[in-house]
Amino acid sequence: MMRRSLAKILAIFLQLLYRKTILVLSLLFAAGVGITLWNMSHLSEELIRTQALENASLYAQAIAESRTLYSSDVVNHAKQVKGITVTHDYKNTEGAIPLPATFLIELGNHIQKNNPGVLVRLYSDYPFPWRKDTGGARDNFERRALNYLLKYPDDRFTRVERVGGRTSFRYARADILEPSCVNCHNTHPDSPKRDWKVGDVRGILEIIQPLDGIVTQTRSQLKNTSLILGSVSMLAVVGIVLVLGRLQQTSKELELRVIERTAQLQQSNQELAQEREKSERLLLNILPPAIAAQLKEGEGNIARGFSEVTILFADITNFTSLSEQMSPIVLVRLLNEVFSAFDRLTEQHGIEKIKTIGDAYMAVGGLPIPRRDHAEAIAEMALDMQEAIAQFQKHPEWRTIDLQIRIGINTGAVVAGTIGLKKFTYDLWGDAVNVASRMESSSIPGQIQVAEATYKRLKDKYYFEERDEILIKGKGKMKTYWLKGRLNN
Repeated sequence: MMRRSLAKILAIFLQLLYRKTILVLSLLFAAGVGITLWNMSHLSEELIRTQALENASLYAQAIAESRTLYSSDVVNHAKQVKGITVTHDYKNTEGAIPLPATFLIELGNHIQKNNPGVLVRLYSDYPFPWRKDTGGARDNFERRALNYLLKYPDDRFTRVERVGGRTSFRYARADILEPSCVNCHNTHPDSPKRDWKVGDVRGILEIIQPLDGIVTQTRSQLKNTSLILGSVSMLAVVGIVLVLGRLQQTSKELELRVIERTAQLQQSNQELAQEREKSERLLLNILPPAIAAQLKEGEGNIARGFSEVTILFADITNFTSLSEQMSPIVLVRLLNEVFSAFDRLTEQHGIEKIKTIGDAYMAVGGLPIPRRDHAEAIAEMALDMQEAIAQFQKHPEWRTIDLQIRIGINTGAVVAGTIGLKKFTYDLWGDAVNVASRMESSSIPGQIQVAEATYKRLKDKYYFEERDEILIKGKGKMKTYWLKGRLNN
């Protein structure tokens, strides 16, 4: 009895639902639109914060790297020049240049002038005497940021609050003492603290960015989207009303079309998947997987600093004479086989190939995903490259060719990324790259020349021979070493 009653109620409900299909669909559309609008509003808030965080991070990174470059390449060089002094009061001192901190503050002021509303602050719990009034924490955010980043210097401290009557995003990061700055801070006559060490938090770099522009733009886009969504929903309801009138007459025809279109769609999807796979393989042959993923997500020019990587340059020493001995086709085939062997070694050792230029090969260990054993990986790569060349010399086709390479290796900081709009590549910049290139160009055939920075990391694991000091272009005399093999530990 109960089952019959439930079945009858269900039948009545389904009949009513069938008769009121338009009303039900209209209500469902209205609910869907409401949920979508709520979700879009929530998403816009996240987008605003994410955009502000990204903008502030880029500002802070650029400012910090500019100060580091200024300190290491300008100030340290200027100190060696007679008549040039480094002072905060450089505008009133003849022959003077600003201190790194002063340079950073001036750079921040310049950014503020060219970007209305953006504020750049540098403050510390140990300000210099001439910045006593402005160089310390001035409000609750700055005090909390200072306390937090002293404990967690690798983190970031952010908050959205009112600044100068405008809703703003406040971003703070620790200003870490670099090796080039420690001595200056410990020896400066006005320094408030004289026991600084590399890695100490010297102060806080803060970026304040108004959000009203981003908020206005986002809300405007949200409003337009809402209007479009509402209009589309109304049109959809009207369309459904018209379609329902003909639905019974065309159901069979529609089913046949669906089957046909489904088959076509499956075929198109398969073809699209194959083309997408080809494109992704091609992209991964050009760029590291992590960088390719960022570009596919719509990011533009990608750049990131790495504090320590190891760079390798290799060069076929007698390439000119080889080009005179064989036809261009055979020469290109030889290069392809040699560099293909090197490519397999990069995959074997987890090393990133950067590029080939003519008969030169460049690779790096420790990026785009950092690793602690980057120097060891490059050393293994270099030794295996020598072995690969030795195997080529035994090959029947190439045994008559005097094929030799010279290799140069250096360890240091670099900036890596992609630039440009067309035919972009992943490349490296920095003094460490230049030194690695010099290690290769000043090496000799059959040898692996290593800079001192790399030698210090590997001296307990590999056998080295010290080379007499050599004159390196742009660097002066440098002590270098020959990497001869692995130690039997």
